Amino acid sequence: MSTPTPPATAQRLLDAAARLLSEEGPAALTTRRLAREVGASTMAVYTHFGSLAEVVRGVIHEGFRRLADRLRALPETDDPVADLATMCRESLEYARAEPHLVAVMFGGTTLAGFELREDDLRIGGYALRILRDLVARCMAAGRFRAGDPMMVTRHLWCQMHGLTQLERAGYFAPAFIPEGYPYLEGQLRDFAVGAGDTLEAATRSVEESVRRSGARLKRQRNAGRG
Repeated sequence: MSTPTPPATAQRLLDAAARLLSEEGPAALTTRRLAREVGASTMAVYTHFGSLAEVVRGVIHEGFRRLADRLRALPETDDPVADLATMCRESLEYARAEPHLVAVMFGGTTLAGFELREDDLRIGGYALRILRDLVARCMAAGRFRAGDPMMVTRHLWCQMHGLTQLERAGYFAPAFIPEGYPYLEGQLRDFAVGAGDTLEAATRSVEESVRRSGARLKRQRNAGRG
């Protein structure tokens, strides 16, 4: 299950709402303020969402839609552990690129009238199932022990979420962690070993994911110069 891409004005409203909630808190999210942030009328808010509570719901859905799109765009190779490490790296890059969306997706809100519903949780679960399918490939390839792919995926998601939150809070800044410390690579390698991979194979796969990431960034930089 996925959510459709919202119209351009709705996307601008969602991005503005995420920024207001993340930087200033729920009190800053008013219909008038939100409309002013994007240069629209207050009617645009009601036309696209109906209420501020639905704006918040839209932010959560849009955040998971963008994350799922990025994860689905990654190529599948004959090394599922490298693919999994690459997907985790892409999740972290997404959190760096969309900090306001991520804050609302995982931080919750006290906005009056808003409550998470079952369909909201299913949207988040859809992104999680992309990871689950990749974990299942790791098991099928004999790299991970046979077991419940979703349980293993939840363990990984908890680790990645903790890493993301610590990085967002600034605790992985050079003042706390030596510059260049490969905390992500170490975490991914140790996770794979804990899931049943050998240290040697896990290390090779994580190194391959680093190489892919570097090559992708180089292509992006070259495209930006063109």
